Order: sequence, then structure tokens, then C-alpha cells
Amino acid sequence: MTHVYFMPGMAANSIIFEYIKLPEDQYKMHYLEWIMPEKKESLEGYVKRLIIGVKHDNPILVGVSFGGVIVQEMAKLIKVKKVVLISSVKTKYELPRRMILAKYTGLHHLIPTSLVYKLDVIAKYAYGDSVVKRLDLYQKYLSVRDKYYLDWAIDKIIKWDQQHTLPNTVHIHGDKDKIFPFVYIKDCVVVKGGTHIMIINKYKWFNENLPKLFVE
Repeated sequence: MTHVYFMPGMAANSIIFEYIKLPEDQYKMHYLEWIMPEKKESLEGYVKRLIIGVKHDNPILVGVSFGGVIVQEMAKLIKVKKVVLISSVKTKYELPRRMILAKYTGLHHLIPTSLVYKLDVIAKYAYGDSVVKRLDLYQKYLSVRDKYYLDWAIDKIIKWDQQHTLPNTVHIHGDKDKIFPFVYIKDCVVVKGGTHIMIINKYKWFNENLPKLFVE
């Protein structure tokens, strides 16, 4: 039995994996959740605390977006069978140019992360089904709304300094991803029409392909 640990994206909870199904005779699925960072905590220190939730030897780690960065940092601390990245980046060179600019200018500190507290208010003034539907998704999946956590997480992804792809890494990326634009991504499994939230709306693709990618 292979144990597979899933790490959600920034501010998201593990409900984003609710439609992901793996063959139960081969895989046991486990879900990691965000914990609050301590004051001025380093990424390494944070990962050392979070990795306590990984209870099995030689697991497969699956991370979405910033969760992909987290599982790569975990793989530097424990032996893993494989690291699977979804809608994420393998090195600092795949970060979008706006994030690289923010790293050197500090502009990311001006992002109004306090708005996460006001999703209910925004929903009241949202017009159009698509906007309302999007806000409904935010309400359901983005449950980590602590401002300190968001400021910390944004700072850590922007300043992430990994230069080389880790061994046994599989990168799955959508060609319509607007958070980590496909143009900057190298050596990945391409999901046609996949956006940054494709783990939710293209779950059938993942259910069909993840077991094959786990053994390649």
C-alpha cells in the first residue's frame, strides 16, 4: 500500500481534493492542512512543524500551487517515493515576472490581504452568475483567512530560492493558468484548458492520470 499525502494551495483547505479518487487497493489518501506560521518563522521551520503530519515512510507527496512548494521542501527532509506538483513551480525561475519584481521592490507588502475577511460583503454586491459562483467557490475552499498567514505565505513564495528541480518530481500544469503562467513552465505534463483551479474542475483528468503518473 502506497500512502499519498495531499497539500492544498495557499489559503485553501483539503476539501479541494474531495473529488479525487485513487484505486483503494493500491493507495491510501491522507490530507494535510495549513497551520498558522509563528512570528517571523522561516519556510524551513514551518515545514519542519507541518511535516509531523506525515506518518508513513517513503510516501508520495502531492502539492497544489504554494502547497507544491511546501511538499518540495518536505522532500528535502524525508525520503519520498515521488513529488507531484499541480499548478505550481519547480524552481524560482518558473515564477511569473511580477513575483520576481515584487521580490526586489517589496510591492507584495502592499497587497490588501485583509480583504479575505470581507468575502461575505463582496458576495452581497456581486453581479452575474459567474461572479457569484466564483465567490461561492472561495467561500467553500479558501477557509484560511488569517491575514498574518496570507502575508507570510505570499512573502515566502515570492522569495523562494530553489534553483534545481528535485529528483522524482512530476509537474502537472494547465496551459491556461494565470497565477503561474504556462509560458514560464518547463518540463511538465500539460493539461489542455487547465486553469489554476483545475484540481477542482478537471478532477476526472486527475482520477484517470494520477495513478499512471505515480508509477512512471
